[in-house]
Amino acid sequence: MDQLIPIAAKLQDVLGALGQKTQLDLPQIVVVGGQSSGKSSVLESIVGRSFLPRGTGIVTRRPLVLQLYNTSVIPPVEEDSEEGEGEEVAQDEQYNDEITENRGGGPPRIINTQNSSDLPSSGAEWGEFLHLPGRRFANFSDIRDEIIRDTERLTGRNRGISSTPLHLKIYSPRVLHLSLVDLPGTAKVAVGDQPHDIEDQIQDMCLSYISNPNAIILAVTAGNTDLANSDALKLARSVDPQGDRTIGVITKLDLLDPGTDCADYLQNRVIPLRRGYVGVVNRGQLDIDRDKSIVDGLKKEAQFFRSHPAYNHRALLAKCGTPNLARDLNGILMHHIRECLPELKSRITGMMGELQGELDALGQPVDTMNEATQSGQLLGLLSRFSANFAQCIDGRGTSIEGIEMNELYGGARVAFIFNEVFVRSLMSIDAFDGLS
Repeated sequence: MDQLIPIAAKLQDVLGALGQKTQLDLPQIVVVGGQSSGKSSVLESIVGRSFLPRGTGIVTRRPLVLQLYNTSVIPPVEEDSEEGEGEEVAQDEQYNDEITENRGGGPPRIINTQNSSDLPSSGAEWGEFLHLPGRRFANFSDIRDEIIRDTERLTGRNRGISSTPLHLKIYSPRVLHLSLVDLPGTAKVAVGDQPHDIEDQIQDMCLSYISNPNAIILAVTAGNTDLANSDALKLARSVDPQGDRTIGVITKLDLLDPGTDCADYLQNRVIPLRRGYVGVVNRGQLDIDRDKSIVDGLKKEAQFFRSHPAYNHRALLAKCGTPNLARDLNGILMHHIRECLPELKSRITGMMGELQGELDALGQPVDTMNEATQSGQLLGLLSRFSANFAQCIDGRGTSIEGIEMNELYGGARVAFIFNEVFVRSLMSIDAFDGLS
């Protein structure tokens, strides 16, 4: 069960190498939202590292296919485990200063964020790009620089966009198996060298991903805006009107005016979604400027939800916080892949059969044949060409696609013209026409 997401990620790599030219709808999580809605901060909180470009305006300028791999192996935990083993199932109903990790099908692992020594070693974390095979990036600042460099190579330095995806794998003991696609935020007005129809281009790009019936849509909306004006939910509704495969994420809950909250949003009362909403609090710009770590940001988030009167009860705490979001996404994606797997297997088997038939029609590679085999192969090709040419002259056989012809061609067509069309034309001429 816990290997389903890596298998789907491997298929993503294959499609990326093929240039996304195959019509195979892979199950994946697609992140959509408006500019500055907090998409990048949500992804960084899930990863636990700062690695995405930052700035104002449109920062994500091409699709980022992000694959997360958990590198730790956590043994199963029995319910009667003794104290001091460091592994126990969370039974506390209160949202405490702990980050919950669910490693696939095993019990969740609890990491105490109050004690930095309990966190996995950062030395076991690295990133890899599909366009740089074999190269590992242990420094996440280098990952950010490479994203910027490769994006500017395609889009330029002045806010241009591209639909060519960038594939990034991150290996870490602190992440859950996930596969996400981060898309550019929706924009209204073109800036820099962006085309004047930037809004339509970004919308078409987003629709090309979320229209995949096997895609889970992660619609990110800032909590300090009206949910009815959400660009992300509007996009999601255009392809998922019933909200069956849409997950809402409400960010910036700490920036609401005093006396206001998003409890109604999180309780799924305003714009209902089948999979509901999750509220998160990301690091602010001041925290980023001060280089505040993600772990400290998660502590701050936990403290906010635990102390806020609108969220600090059991019904809402399970719908608040980045750890809960990551755990929910991991479980949803695994079950979704399991549901889609039979159809994917059937389609892949059919595609393999078609390609194998085309490969067999091409024959064996010449460099694997000896001289006698090559001579026989050449004679066979000449014989088939001669037979096909003779059939064309006689007007027999089938078309190139193997479909029976519905009209005459070749020599039969010529004979028909002389014996039927030409004869009728001659017989229709009166010998005395033009004579007085």
